[in-house]
Amino acid sequence: MALFTKEKYTTITTSKKKEIPHGLWDKCPKCGDVIYKKQVEENLNVCPKCSYHYPMAAQERIKLLSDENSFREIDASMQSADPLQFEGAASYKSKLEKSRAKTGMNDAVLCGSAALSQIPYALAVMDFRFLGASMGSVVGEKITRLIEKSADEKIPLVIVTASGGARMYEGMLSLMQMAKTCGALMRHDKNALPYIVIMTNPTTAGVTASYASLGDIILAEPGALIGFAGPRVIKDTTQAILPDGFQTSEFLHKKGMIDRIVERKNLRKELASLLEYFTCKTKVQKSVSK
Repeated sequence: MALFTKEKYTTITTSKKKEIPHGLWDKCPKCGDVIYKKQVEENLNVCPKCSYHYPMAAQERIKLLSDENSFREIDASMQSADPLQFEGAASYKSKLEKSRAKTGMNDAVLCGSAALSQIPYALAVMDFRFLGASMGSVVGEKITRLIEKSADEKIPLVIVTASGGARMYEGMLSLMQMAKTCGALMRHDKNALPYIVIMTNPTTAGVTASYASLGDIILAEPGALIGFAGPRVIKDTTQAILPDGFQTSEFLHKKGMIDRIVERKNLRKELASLLEYFTCKTKVQKSVSK
């Protein structure tokens, strides 16, 4: 037995490490800062530090651009078939099922009638969460029907675009939607009705080469990627040195393809002003003709 013993003691208290709940924070893709997700959501999905515009779900976009409870969806039950019996790494049907469960949508676009500042108009909103908002038969058909609805009811047409291009799982049936939507817009134009496009990040390939580029007024959100082929493909094909900011909304605005770049916080007011201007002009023309 030892004559002298030393009591064991410590000045350090042990406690369980507090765990931060998953999904509360996010890293901004542009500035790299870690930001509170709730803060981003309250700021219309825009980074409060660098103003990076995150993608928006179609349902959120509709709330932003329309009066409360004014949106009435059309062709909601329309779903894509599998004409090519596409299998690959995963079947087309399984991909569709996952996207439907993820978004609560049957395909990559929501179409319907809406009102903003009590002005009725036809609205289509694409959602990148659904298979990259690729344009298949359903997207093309729903867009075409909405264009025809706008023409029949003599109301303005607004399409919010976001897409990775044509849907490869449907082959040529997907590509023909470019011509179909453009043909519908040509008939729509004969009615002298306004067509407004709002390009968001990203708007590329077949959608850019068809109805996204045919608006009477084309707006875009800041920093949006807009183009046909990607920068790498263009560089490899043409061997050209591409300028800085190539295929951004700011670059295309300087080149005259886009009429105006509008921050998301101002988008509702901007669209309301355009609808008011165009509808007042239409009313004046009708009264003069009488």
